[in-house]
Order: sequence, then C-alpha cells, then structure tokens
Amino acid sequence: MLIAQMTDIHIGFEPEARPEELNRTRFRAVLERIQKQPNPIDLLLLTGDITDRGDAESFTKTAELLTDLDMPIKVMMGNHDSREGLLGAFPETETCADGFVQSAWVQEGLLVVLLDTMDPELHGGAFCEKRRDWLAATLAAHPDLPVVIFMHHPPAVSGIEWMDPNPEDPWMANFAAGLSGHETRVQSIHCGHLHRQFNASFCGIPVSVTPSVAPLVSMDLRPISSKKPDARALITTEPPTYALHRWDGKDFVSHYERVSDWEVIAYYGPHLQPMIKHMEDEKASVVL
Repeated sequence: MLIAQMTDIHIGFEPEARPEELNRTRFRAVLERIQKQPNPIDLLLLTGDITDRGDAESFTKTAELLTDLDMPIKVMMGNHDSREGLLGAFPETETCADGFVQSAWVQEGLLVVLLDTMDPELHGGAFCEKRRDWLAATLAAHPDLPVVIFMHHPPAVSGIEWMDPNPEDPWMANFAAGLSGHETRVQSIHCGHLHRQFNASFCGIPVSVTPSVAPLVSMDLRPISSKKPDARALITTEPPTYALHRWDGKDFVSHYERVSDWEVIAYYGPHLQPMIKHMEDEKASVVL
C-alpha cells in the first residue's frame, strides 16, 4: 500500500492574485508530479491547512483541482481550515460522533487513523477529552493490529521556536492518554503544520513531519522574541514537497520528494544490468 501525503497547501493566501496565486501554482506542480511518478498510489491524503482562511471558495478551488485524479482522496483539518468549509467541499469526508473530522479504517492489515487537532481559536494544536476517548476506543477495538496515525500538528518540539508547541500544553497530555497501552503497536505518527521536515518521537513513537506544498519555514533554530524583530528569514521559496508512505504488511517506510525541475542522469539499460545483478546476488547470498 502506498499513501501519498500532501500538507499545508494554503490555497487562498493571495485570493486576488492574477493569473494564479503562488500556492495554487505549487499545488498544481505537486499534483502533476504525483500523477507522473512511477509508483501506483492507493490513497492521496491532504493533512490540513488545505486553505489559508477556511473559506468556501478556497476549498472549492482545491476540490476542483483534484477532480481528475484517479485515486481515492481523504482530507484532514488544519488550524487554517474550517470544518464547515471542508465538509462542504468534500461531503464524503468522515466525522466521528462528536463532529470532529476523525476516522479510522483497516487496510492490508494496518489500522490507519486520521485525527482532528484543530481548534478555531488556536494556531497550535488541540486534542480534547472527547477526541482522546475516541482515539482510545478506536485503538482498543483493534488490539492486534499495527497502527499508523496522521494528524496536522506535531506533538513534538522542533527547535524552530515560533512554530513549536509548548510541550506542557494539555492537548499533548490528552493525546498521550489516548495512546496509553498501545504505544508499541503504533508504527509512526505523520504530521504537517511546521512547513519543514523533521523527525522526533512522542511516547517512544517515531514522529515525522512532511514539508509543505506552500512556501517553507526557514530552518533557523536561534531563539526568537516578539520584542526584537531581527530581520531573520522566516519563509522561503524552497521547492514544494510531498511524502510517499509504503506499507508492505510488516514495515511502514516514508520517502520524501521535492518537486522541481531536474534531469535524469542514469537510465536502466543493458549497460547497468551488471550492477543490478551484483546487488541482487549480494542480497540473495545472505544466510539467515
């Protein structure tokens, strides 16, 4: 199973841009690459901040760009989105009994869990007691399956201070409580929000953040203060990125590809057969 993840698209950041806003151009580029790359994708997952302002027009524009894709698509909440706008443009999206955009399903022996970490009053994450209880019940209902979790906000500190959560925030304690007793089954947690790739852990579980489709956050790990604007770079036009997550029934592995112009410098033809054959033979010679 292959899951493509795109995150932080931010359609509508420049609603009056002509002929087309930068974020929409970057979104188109990633969609084109996903369709042209050689790996058959089983699911495209948009993990939040699909829009910049949560407005219906931006959600509609996003949905229109997805109509020609020949793969299932699921969408998730980010702090810039609105539940009403998302469900209006993507009415097939599943919600849980409390109205949060959360869902889970089993595919190829893997429990895939999508969480809603959005609070309309907050820039950072949220995970209330109702969401905690839903997660705990979902994990308990499938006690023997490996799990992968997708959520918008990373439950980890990257060192990019202005984007990081407070590790003492109650939402993280609620998330940990929802995971309690199931940590060893969770293969990994995959997020967005930070607009930059980083890897960490939470409750002993690997956490990976996929870089944004919209412009990236600059990798500046120096302390920052609202009292001293120091002219540092905050946002850059580094290439948009998507992730490709592979589940083979045993291991969950993640790849990341930047989308930009590049040249192929080696094609697999007869001249490279000896190299491939040598690598095959080397692996086959391993005695278990």
